[in-house]
Amino acid sequence: MMDTIMRYSRITEIVGDILRVHVPLAGPGEAPAARLGDLAVVEDGTARSFAQVIAITRDLVSLQVFSGTKGISTTASVTFLGHPMEVSYSENILGRVFNGVGETIDGGPDLSLERKVTIGGPSVNPMDRIVPSKMIRTDVPMIDVFNCLVESQKIPIFSVSGEPYNPFLARIGVQADADVVVFCGMGLIFDDFHMFRQAFEDSGLFARTVMIVNQASDPIVERLLVPDMALAIAERFAVEEGKRVLVLMSDMTAYADALKEVGISMERVPSNRGYMGDLYSQLASRYEKACNYAKGGSVTILSVTTMPGDDITHPVPDNTGYITEGQFYLHSGVIDPFGSLSRLKQNVIGKATREDHGQIMNTMIRFYASGCDAEQKQAMAF
Repeated sequence: MMDTIMRYSRITEIVGDILRVHVPLAGPGEAPAARLGDLAVVEDGTARSFAQVIAITRDLVSLQVFSGTKGISTTASVTFLGHPMEVSYSENILGRVFNGVGETIDGGPDLSLERKVTIGGPSVNPMDRIVPSKMIRTDVPMIDVFNCLVESQKIPIFSVSGEPYNPFLARIGVQADADVVVFCGMGLIFDDFHMFRQAFEDSGLFARTVMIVNQASDPIVERLLVPDMALAIAERFAVEEGKRVLVLMSDMTAYADALKEVGISMERVPSNRGYMGDLYSQLASRYEKACNYAKGGSVTILSVTTMPGDDITHPVPDNTGYITEGQFYLHSGVIDPFGSLSRLKQNVIGKATREDHGQIMNTMIRFYASGCDAEQKQAMAF
């Protein structure tokens, strides 16, 4: 039922981390007092959890409970806050670590009174974009020489479980020529989280880094918020302060798996290999936040996408390849120059880099190919 502060207590169903509550319509043809993406507070006695509206069917509102529905009964009450998820933004967030709901977990000062920005907004108007023309130096020869990372590019690292893709991503973050680094971790084990933080601290990068981390032990629903929070922060630094921002994301396959799990809880009809039919749109809406602003800085996205079974036709890497501007293949601990591609490198090779960059690149790849050919012949006893 509803009272003066719009609290609803008619919960009809709890499935997984999804809670459904009946919200009376204001009148014929009217919508309930909730909007898609809005935040809500679920209270059950002294327990208090945040949730997000993910579906509305007439007077039935479905909510994702961030901390999970364990311990929540059908006698709980729901209060809609009237705004989407927000994250703190100011100069004070640099050098800080946040969890999947935007709360600090590093023991530092409270940031609850800082300015808030809404997450999950639309991508940038094409009229506000300019053609990428600057290179981000990473000091990784296989990238800088063969497949340059271009400012405002969106590009994944394709790899498999067991490969050192997280240390490699940390290395790029430490060595990259960027003003601000925003790290986004999804489903990380503690060892990987600690490795990233230690790498940023040891290199002196931590003071201009923002870390938003959902660990493997955290609720899976929070994993869906982490990319949107990271990209909202990166966008503000680029637009308002003209910063060149590098967003590091690991692992987008874990994000897609979280989408699949929530979709199953919502009883949606699955598509290829159990993933939802809107997987492409969900991935694209995040990757398209990469932008070179005409009146500001830039947002560059470098993500990790693990391929289950080293299968490039898996729905996550397959859809990712259509969205992004190339890929880096990490196999046996090294980048494969034949499988890697940067579709924007022609914008900077010989223009933002040395005039003879193209000739050096072509010569080196020819030498590399000859070396691989000789190695194969030797293995076959030639």
